[in-house]
Amino acid sequence: MNLVLVRIRQEWERVAGTRAILIATLGGVVLALLGPLGTDAAPLGQRLAYWLALAEVGVAFGIITSMALRRLLDPADKHVFLIAALTAACITLPVSAVVFEITKRLFEGRGRFGGSGDLLGFVPPVLVISLTISLISTMARRRPVHTRAAPPGASQPRFSERLPLRLRGADIHAVQAEDHYLRVHTSRGSDLILMRLADAVAELEGLEGAQTHRSWWVARKAVKAARRGHNRAVLKLQGDIEAPVSRTYVSALKAEGWF
Repeated sequence: MNLVLVRIRQEWERVAGTRAILIATLGGVVLALLGPLGTDAAPLGQRLAYWLALAEVGVAFGIITSMALRRLLDPADKHVFLIAALTAACITLPVSAVVFEITKRLFEGRGRFGGSGDLLGFVPPVLVISLTISLISTMARRRPVHTRAAPPGASQPRFSERLPLRLRGADIHAVQAEDHYLRVHTSRGSDLILMRLADAVAELEGLEGAQTHRSWWVARKAVKAARRGHNRAVLKLQGDIEAPVSRTYVSALKAEGWF
């Protein structure tokens, strides 16, 4: 159960988070001011309530759908926009149903807004709006997934139980994806285990670190130095390990004091 809650929290950070909610809220305000689908005939207060509610409903559906898609697709940098587009496509019909019902109840009449009295009439505009907000949110949220240090006295991260016996109790410096395996770098050497990086990051909760690249997670305390150049960076870790930092994550990690 704890692992599920951790994964939901991490997906919230990756998929939604403060930025995405802010973007959805701003989108709702803009739509309320513009009054598309004929909503300009309603008072501003009613339009704000209508569009803000729909924006937050869209975020909720987006989180659930994106979590499912990330189980099927590698959430690497090259796939983030594909996931955003598929998320918008998948949530369009259920969100359209919610829009249809809210419109019918709030505005007392099915066909008053949108020019259609049936559910399908809401699908095209909902698809366009969902795709726009999804892509904007994706561009704004591209930042590393972090794991947090456990409080004093807490048990070891669940991931530690997966280590070979010779590595049990060692300090974990980094986890590197190699095809379908993970190479775990520790203070006692390294070894391979069969696991997905996304699942490993969830089980590493309790150790302070971050996913610095689509194929690397790094423990913060293992970082000794960093080498930078042309928006790229490499973290030098204990044990003479060098972990790459994705160009996407350089600015965020720098702001957090990683280098």
